[in-house]
Amino acid sequence: MSAGLAVRGRVAGYSGMRVLNGIDLEASAGRLTSIVGPNGAGKTTLLKALSGLIPREGELLFDGVPLPARPAAVVARGLAHVPEGRQLFAQMSVHENLELGAWLLPRGERAARLERAFAFFPKLAERRRQLAGTMSGGEQQMLAVGRALMGKPRLLMLDEPSLGLAPRMIDDLLAIVRRVHADGVTVLLVEQNVAKALAIADDAYVIERGRVVLRGSAAAMLESDQVRSAYLGGASDGAKSIPQPLDSPMVQKRETQ
Repeated sequence: MSAGLAVRGRVAGYSGMRVLNGIDLEASAGRLTSIVGPNGAGKTTLLKALSGLIPREGELLFDGVPLPARPAAVVARGLAHVPEGRQLFAQMSVHENLELGAWLLPRGERAARLERAFAFFPKLAERRRQLAGTMSGGEQQMLAVGRALMGKPRLLMLDEPSLGLAPRMIDDLLAIVRRVHADGVTVLLVEQNVAKALAIADDAYVIERGRVVLRGSAAAMLESDQVRSAYLGGASDGAKSIPQPLDSPMVQKRETQ
C-alpha cells in the first residue's frame, strides 16, 4: 500500500551552513512526483534530510504521522532511498547486495522478496553471482533500485538515477521507475534530465536556492514557456500552460481538496 509524504518548513544543511530554507512540498500517495532544479539547489540535501542522513528541522509527516529522524526507523516505516551514485558494495555479488536491502525482514520473507526482485529485473537474475563492481553503470542502477525495493517500500525516493548513463539506458531506467509506480509505490524522483522527469511524473516541484519556486502539474510544467526557457533550452511556440505560482488560488484549492 502506497503512502504519502508531507514536508512543512524543512530546514537542513551541512556543518552549520543552511541549504534548505523552509521547503514545503507533498508527495501524494500513489503518485509520481518529480523534483527538478539547477545544480546546488538543494535537491540531494532534501532527500538526505528526509532519510534521516543529516540533521533536519521542520514538520515531516509520513502517512499523516511524524517520521523519525533515525535512518533505520525511516526504512522500517516504508520509505526507501536510492542515493546519487548508487553506493553499492562493489566486492559483493548482485545476490548479496539485494539481500542487504531486506535486512529488516524475516528470512522467509526475504527469500520471497529476492525472487520478486529477480522477476522484476531479469537481467539481475542472470547475473546474481556477478560482483556489483564489474557491472555497467545502467546495470548498477538497476541493482540499486532492486535493493531498495527489497524492503517493501511504500514510498521510493530516487536521487539522479540517470546520472552518467547513455540515453538508451536512461529511457530503460525511467521505464522501470514507471513500472515501480504502476505497481503501487509512491515515487519521489530527483532527476537532472528535466524533460524526461516531467514526462513521466504526475506532479512536479522546481527548487532553487533551497526553496520551492514552482509547483503543479508535471504536464503543465513540461509545456510552459517559463520552465522551457529556464531548463529545457528555449520556449515552445505552442506552449501556453504556465505552472501555478506558489500563491495561486488554483494551487491553494488543490491543496485543500
